This record gives sequence, C-alpha cells and structure tokens, in this order.
Amino acid sequence: MDSQSIANPRVGRPSLGPALEVVIEVPRGSFVKRGSSGSVDFISPLPCPFNYGAVPTLLGLEGDLLDAVVLGKRIAYGTRVRVVAWGAVTLTDRGMSDDKLICSDHAPSEQECGEVLRFFHFYAKCKAILNLWRRRPGRNSCDGWCDAAQALARARPIPDSWAGPSVPF
Repeated sequence: MDSQSIANPRVGRPSLGPALEVVIEVPRGSFVKRGSSGSVDFISPLPCPFNYGAVPTLLGLEGDLLDAVVLGKRIAYGTRVRVVAWGAVTLTDRGMSDDKLICSDHAPSEQECGEVLRFFHFYAKCKAILNLWRRRPGRNSCDGWCDAAQALARARPIPDSWAGPSVPF
C-alpha cells in the first residue's frame, strides 16, 4: 500500500460495497474474543472497540470464516445483521493473510476509517505478543486498507466438507 493510502485509508475504495450477512462473535465493548466455533480464543485486557464477527458463508485466506467488523452501536453476541461492506483491512497473523471486512449501515467517516486502521496496527502488535507466548511463529502486521471487492475476491464459499479452521487460533 502506498503512503497516500496509509494517510487516507479510504483511497481507492468504492462508495458502496455489497450487502452481506454478518454474525457477531464479539460485541463492541466485550473482553471475550471468540472464534467461529464459539470457543473462547482469549480474554483481552482491553474491550473490543467494534462489533466483530464473520460472514457465515465465506472462508478467508487463512481457512476460517471471513472476518467482519461492524461499526456502530453494540450488537449482541450471535446476532445476524445485514450490512454493507465499505472496505477491508488486511492483517497478517503468523504469516497468513486475513482480511477483515469493514461494514456499517452508513458510509464510514474519515475518522472512523482512521480509528479502524489504528486499531488493527495496535492489534497486530498485541497478536504478535500473544503468538510469541503461545509459541506460534510467523510475521504479524496490519497491511492496510483495501476495497471490499478485493477481500471478497480472495474469499471462497464454504465447502460442504468444512469442519472448522484447520489452523488453531
């Protein structure tokens, strides 16, 4: 991603992306990080600043459900919401690319886009520490903002044989 895209995280993204169904796994303000199976991944010392969930019909590059952040007020765990994907942030976790769709019922403001990007830069550093403690090697970083269409093009439909992620999270 070029320096202009880092300074302005909305560069190159469409004004309106596709509408998708997202299932909330971590409500805004929650300290409990759950995975797609519903099991607890970790307890955070800091509350999640966004609703965090997944698109239940698509797999991301790392083999788990495609992640989605839903901006706005707190949404209860397990709630299914239909929202627009306005862009995505690509995170590298243990060397695996992992897109996070950025969704909302409104076009995110420059401030909201900046907050999302700053959060994922911080989250990548925290995840690096957690992975070191868990003895899970690989690079961790926030690789920046991209169009929702790019992230969706990298995702794939869930095959009938899928029984959950093959990589432990």
